[in-house]
Amino acid sequence: MNQLGNLAIVCARRLDDVRLVIQNGEATLHVGKDPGRKHIVFDWDDNTQINRLIHELNFGEHSEKGVIYDTKH
Repeated sequence: MNQLGNLAIVCARRLDDVRLVIQNGEATLHVGKDPGRKHIVFDWDDNTQINRLIHELNFGEHSEKGVIYDTKH
């Protein structure tokens, strides 16, 4: 199953500092606030990279401390 929907759910819950843009077979994840905003470009169907990004948003440097988004529901 494609994990892009799960990433979209995590991003939708973080509207103030995360934005997901999908165009022409590519996706770009914008994380953080200016001027330190990161831009991560990946293929929309690269489930390995998408799973890494979901993990990063939930547990990594760009997580909201103490908040974990369940992508199973």
